Amino acid sequence: MEKIDSLDKKILSILSKNARIPFKGVAAECGVSRAAIHQRVQHLIEGGVITGSGFDVNPKSLGYTTCTYVGITLERGNMYKSVVERLDHIPEIVECHFTTGPYTMLVKLYARDNEQLMDLLNNQMQGIPGVVATETLISLEQSIKREVPVPQGESR
Repeated sequence: MEKIDSLDKKILSILSKNARIPFKGVAAECGVSRAAIHQRVQHLIEGGVITGSGFDVNPKSLGYTTCTYVGITLERGNMYKSVVERLDHIPEIVECHFTTGPYTMLVKLYARDNEQLMDLLNNQMQGIPGVVATETLISLEQSIKREVPVPQGESR
């Protein structure tokens, strides 16, 4: 993506607060046509600025009562890709990050209960070749969830 101008930033700011807003509403707020908004959004998607689309599903409504972050230590850092391939087959894992610090990687997962969490940890994750340790942090409550702020002003 070449440059993001002030109109792009305004569009991103509006959509990050409410992705379901019709382009008509975005156009009115920006003072431009719906066609201009559609064209700009398509350009932002093609440029990789806007990624994904969809709805957030409440995991509790599907029976997942436990949100857990698991720090994983690998035997060697270069095993990351092969471990990620194996983790990708565990549907309860919703995020995976290659990290600095005490863990090689950090995953976020949802479990229906402690019994399923134990199975995910002991029988699935810790059985992956290269995984030497896991440390589990259970989320008691998510207090903040938002998109990154869209800075207004100069183009990037």
